[in-house]
Amino acid sequence: MKHIIYILLLLLITSCQFFETDKIATETFYEEEMKTIDWKRVDQYPAFSNCENYTEKEAQKDCFINTLSNHVYGALQQQNIFVTKDIHDTIYLDFYVHKNASLEVTKVAIDSTLSHMFPIMENWLIDGVSGIKLVAPAYKRGIPVETKFTLPVVIQTGN
Repeated sequence: MKHIIYILLLLLITSCQFFETDKIATETFYEEEMKTIDWKRVDQYPAFSNCENYTEKEAQKDCFINTLSNHVYGALQQQNIFVTKDIHDTIYLDFYVHKNASLEVTKVAIDSTLSHMFPIMENWLIDGVSGIKLVAPAYKRGIPVETKFTLPVVIQTGN
């Protein structure tokens, strides 16, 4: 009987190791978490006042792009532009949205023909965008992040 008690006691003492859990170091957890984050995508797009109520990511993106496009096209429509031949060209505007929700045009790529016809086109676009106010920047995991966007602006006259 003594032997059985010793064996049970020995099994009880050695079996405790099976109930221990492995501890994960904070650094290891952090490194693994950082690997899973897609840094090329945001969780929430920058928002204009008319886009605040959208909760779905695609709707936020569409609202952001449409509002930005409308401002750009509105800025161009305010100019008295007269052309003598048909134009079909694309201008690319690079935007930078800061963490404080300010919007900045970082680059305007205009074809040489179009810039020759309208030498101040770049100024028109930058001035038209400078008055745009965002109410929120982009967010990643609840933290405001800086983002970059490229907006193609199609310039077309005639048919």
